[in-house]
Amino acid sequence: MKFFIDTANLSEIQQAQDMGILDGVTTNPSLMAKEGIAGEEEVKAHYKAICDIVEDKVSAEVISTNYDEMVIEAEALAAIDPKIVVKVPMIADGVKLIKYLSSKGIRTNCTLIFSAGQALLAAKAGATYVSPFLGRLDDIGSTGTALIKEIKTIFDNYEYGTEILCASIRNMTHLLDCAKIGADVATSPLSVYTALKNHPLTDSGLEKFLQDHAKAEEAQLAAAQG
Repeated sequence: MKFFIDTANLSEIQQAQDMGILDGVTTNPSLMAKEGIAGEEEVKAHYKAICDIVEDKVSAEVISTNYDEMVIEAEALAAIDPKIVVKVPMIADGVKLIKYLSSKGIRTNCTLIFSAGQALLAAKAGATYVSPFLGRLDDIGSTGTALIKEIKTIFDNYEYGTEILCASIRNMTHLLDCAKIGADVATSPLSVYTALKNHPLTDSGLEKFLQDHAKAEEAQLAAAQG
């Protein structure tokens, strides 16, 4: 499973990169606003700064919802850096844009997927990734992981090359469930990934090892002085 980090915070992206676990980055207008990034040129500069940190796959989202305007915006985003993946909403003009960008060799991430039908439509149009939102489905009483299973079954049936990018991951359970199902990618806050390393037996085991090491050194020192 590939690990993407869902943020526009350069420090968090660098931390994930330094850990050696980072395969890509997803962002959206809300995450940009959270970092105080506003204005077309400032947003483009920030995307470039992200691309300079990671090896590949930085999802940059179009804001327009009109096809002609989306084309202009998408091509401008793709021109920032070869690592850019254009993030496109699941709307009619978005599907049309995915088809167009796919024909131009520009990678796409179809976002705001909440049904298997939407995922199928995006895959038919040539999306590189589809992003089903687990947490938001859970919020309305649906089961996000059930959707992941449905999408995977359909994609496997017809051998679509589109990858399933699990989004709106809120905790380790979401992440591990997606991994068990066989989703291609997860995107989440850095805190979800760092939480994977935690286990009380790891902590207690390490503490015991260090205590035993300290005792052995003390005994060796005492023997040398004796």
